[in-house]
Amino acid sequence: MTSPTRWLDDEQQDLWQDLLTVVIGLPALLDRQLEADAGISNFEYSVLARLSMTETSSMRLSDLAAQCTSTLPRLSKVMVRFEQQGWVTRRPDPENGRYTVATLTESGRRKVVDCAPGHVEQVRRLVFDPLSATQQRQLGAALARVSGPVREHLGLR
Repeated sequence: MTSPTRWLDDEQQDLWQDLLTVVIGLPALLDRQLEADAGISNFEYSVLARLSMTETSSMRLSDLAAQCTSTLPRLSKVMVRFEQQGWVTRRPDPENGRYTVATLTESGRRKVVDCAPGHVEQVRRLVFDPLSATQQRQLGAALARVSGPVREHLGLR
């Protein structure tokens, strides 16, 4: 016997619709800004930025895919384009040849540096500027609570 459906009340439904607007709309707006300013998508920027934030500017593709919530085939297609642009190189992992390591080149680092100011300004404008410091902390606490189970179900823990 199944339990009855726990429908959302009006307040929860409003919250859910606002969250959907952010989850769907925010990436589209970030894509629009980055495509116009830099010719890359938000996903592509995220890949370059994550590589740039590592100590060695390198990461196994499988780890990079997990951090970017991507599949390996999607990431591999991006890597082909990035190699053609001279932004990354790929090589077998010297510690375990079954893995491939992507490394950000100097050209790729320049691309991230060139893209970052416009991207950060768009993030500030859309996410942080509408909120007070207290609201930002509250949003952070709430998102941490929600993102935990999501990461767990995605196998990112």
